[in-house]
Amino acid sequence: MKSILVCAAALGIAFASPASAKGCIKGAIVGGVAGHVAGHHGLVGAVAGCAIGRHNANKAARERHEQEMQRSGQREHI
Repeated sequence: MKSILVCAAALGIAFASPASAKGCIKGAIVGGVAGHVAGHHGLVGAVAGCAIGRHNANKAARERHEQEMQRSGQREHI
């Protein structure tokens, strides 16, 4: 029961700021389930999953941006 409450609270916080939640929600759900199954560490798994999901979403966005710049013939120095 406690883990369900913690997951609900984490999702509530994640949905409170949708602009910065790209990748976090899916990662938190997957990480929470994996952490719970691996040893009842659902909260730790959810936090790690959120961080990994955000990293992957930012990486994909960066790659899309670079591809668009290459297609348009522009170069941007980051």
